[in-house]
Amino acid sequence: MKLIINIPCYNEEETIERVIKDLPKKITGISQIKVQVIDDGSQDRTGEIAKKCGAQVIQHAVNRGLGEAFKTGMKAALEKGADIMVNTDADHQYPGKYIPALVYEILHNKADLVIGNRQPWKVKYFSIVKRIFQWFGNMVVRRLIGTKVQDTVSGFRAYSKNALLHINVTTKFSYVLDTIVQSVKKGLKIVEIPIDTNPPTRDSRLFKNIFHHMYKSGLSMLRVSVIYEPFKTFMFFGVLFSIPAILLILRFLYFYFTGDGSGHIQSLVIAVFIFSGSGFFIVIAIVAGLIGVNRKIIEDHYNQYKKQIYD
Repeated sequence: MKLIINIPCYNEEETIERVIKDLPKKITGISQIKVQVIDDGSQDRTGEIAKKCGAQVIQHAVNRGLGEAFKTGMKAALEKGADIMVNTDADHQYPGKYIPALVYEILHNKADLVIGNRQPWKVKYFSIVKRIFQWFGNMVVRRLIGTKVQDTVSGFRAYSKNALLHINVTTKFSYVLDTIVQSVKKGLKIVEIPIDTNPPTRDSRLFKNIFHHMYKSGLSMLRVSVIYEPFKTFMFFGVLFSIPAILLILRFLYFYFTGDGSGHIQSLVIAVFIFSGSGFFIVIAIVAGLIGVNRKIIEDHYNQYKKQIYD
């Protein structure tokens, strides 16, 4: 069994050596361990240091974003014949000692995707406000996509070869929500293991603050919902728009039958405009649902194509 440890990087010269040295050299059930660093257009010595530490470095000419760096890592892992790929961050947030536990679940056919659960509500480095928002955000994601994953934005994960073949990253920003949604929709089994985290070495570069995090994550969830549940998403907005229209019509009818309808005709006019918006979303829902079926057929063929290449 071959394990590829993938590390996306952007200007991480201060921590990359520490991260690589912390990785396990031997794991029971794994015959070969390779480390690959995706240097996403770094402007410092990240790539040079990673090479000196024995990692294979794949460089982007410019910074393309975490999602693209992860996508490059997945493709490279498959090309190297990986049976399992573990992804970890370059800021040394995740201790390498937990990698054998991640790999164990896949080796024993217990999961296709294993997530290191940081238990955000217990992380002492998080403020009370951040813990509350992390808990709330994870709860919303679980409800929307139908999963029991407790730490949906943890980047410390192990992927089986089957998962690598079926997941197709569609975002440049961050892959964590995208890959969970795809795993759920494609029937891949997800398991979590509890982990501790190292003290932070720097502020997050993905988010300026917790509100920026919620905004970006919300956009990501909306995006993947439109991609993987287009009919439900647009139908939801269609129904949502129809509610105030119905209320306005009922208001007009009330005054009409009580003998005062002529003074409230504006309610009827506004209701018609809102109903037009509702109808627009419903039509889009039907069209998007049909396009979604076509997307699934194309994606199934693409997955078969990848299996033929990498098997």
